[in-house]
Amino acid sequence: MSFFSRFTKIVSNQPAQKSAGKPQAKPQKPPKTKTPNAKPTPQSTINLAEIENKARELIIEAKDKAFDIKRQADANAQRMVQDAGKLKEEALRQRAELEHKLGAIEHREKSVSSQEQVITKKLESIDATKKKQLEKLEKIAKLKKEEAQELIIKAYENRMTRDIAEIITGAEKKAKAEAEVKSKELLVEAMRHGATDYVAEYTVSLIKVKDEEIKGRVIGREGRNIRTFEKVTGVEVDLDEAGVIRLSCFDSIRREIARVTLEKLLADGRIQPSRIEEVYQRVKKDLERLMHQEGEKLCHAVKVYNLPIPVIDMLGRFKYRFSYGQSMITHTLEETKIGIKLAHEVGADVNIVRLACLLHDIGKVINDEEGTHVELGVKFLKKHRLPQAVIDCVAEHHEDKPFSSTESVLVYISDAISGSRPGARYEDHDGYIQRMTELEDIAKSFNGVKSAFAIQAGREVRVIANPQELDDDGATKLANDIRDKIKEDVKDFPGQIKVSVTRETKTEATT
Repeated sequence: MSFFSRFTKIVSNQPAQKSAGKPQAKPQKPPKTKTPNAKPTPQSTINLAEIENKARELIIEAKDKAFDIKRQADANAQRMVQDAGKLKEEALRQRAELEHKLGAIEHREKSVSSQEQVITKKLESIDATKKKQLEKLEKIAKLKKEEAQELIIKAYENRMTRDIAEIITGAEKKAKAEAEVKSKELLVEAMRHGATDYVAEYTVSLIKVKDEEIKGRVIGREGRNIRTFEKVTGVEVDLDEAGVIRLSCFDSIRREIARVTLEKLLADGRIQPSRIEEVYQRVKKDLERLMHQEGEKLCHAVKVYNLPIPVIDMLGRFKYRFSYGQSMITHTLEETKIGIKLAHEVGADVNIVRLACLLHDIGKVINDEEGTHVELGVKFLKKHRLPQAVIDCVAEHHEDKPFSSTESVLVYISDAISGSRPGARYEDHDGYIQRMTELEDIAKSFNGVKSAFAIQAGREVRVIANPQELDDDGATKLANDIRDKIKEDVKDFPGQIKVSVTRETKTEATT
């Protein structure tokens, strides 16, 4: 608040302060008008004196404050002058240092420039000397510089070429010798590790009989038992050899079902058409369970566990499937052991090789679809979500596709070792199986055929007709149509082929 504001406020509040705290006087009559010559009262004189005192005090206070402000301003100005002096001294000092450094730099630059000139002169002198020496050498050798360089380079290259050739030749000889020895060791060790007992099985099963009279019971009255047995099982029964009953069929699973069925019938003693069909159906179901057990046994033999049940069931079919006369279950066990050993030796993924070797031929036992066994196997494994690396090995084990991994190559090698070793396969057997299958497929391609079996080494095709779809005349026509189709499609089959069509109805009643 300024001095004049405070002075005005004091003057305006002075009467109020006088009257504060005193009892209010009784209302008086308005005073009479003063005349111009009236004298001031004592009360107004007191008020003016007080105001003058206050004014003096305020003036003194204002002077004191003004003096303090001036003193502080003088002190600040003096301090700022001192700081400015210090800054000026510092700036002068730094400037002196910079000038000194610039002088040193200029001196150094002059020294460097003089040294460069000296070096340049020395280089020029060296080049001139070198040129003179080269000219002297050229005169002495009668060769130019470029020609001499070329000769030196050629001589060096020739010497290096001989050295390199000797090194390469030596390394190749050493590598070949070591590789040959190592590969023989690997293959011998792998084959030794994968060696399995092997018994060739082809198309015949033998059942020994103690008494020749049993054969008469097998034949039955007017041959009805043996006809029913052959029709139901699809195998050919030969009773000519003494002491044995020979079952012949190219389909190993069908032959095995017939063998077990006949053994159960002989043990039971009740051999009649209805009993034959009943035992056959039961044995067929039991064999499916047996094949599952064989699949599990094969998996456990190579230490593979937790495969899907359909995959295990399919592997169980290997027991009754042959490839070029080689048992599939034996071949798979042998090949897997070889692959595992090779994978350990070369540092490949053993688990992938193990599983791929086990499943590589699974397409060979898939009979309800068309395609190569590689295509069928890949499709089957994809359906059951097997690892992609395993599927790739299966797809590439016959080089249908380029090898994508070391594991694929090892599966291919293991399969080749097991399949090509002496005595492993009998190629004519596979051709025989193919011809027999072709005859059955031709017969099954006609409408009204319930089932068809190629017997007597393919010399007879026995066809079971559906009586609801064909009558007797239709069965006769069917036999002729199948015969003509076989003549047209089967060109290189030796001898004659007999087509037998059986059409019969059976009625049963149970109380």
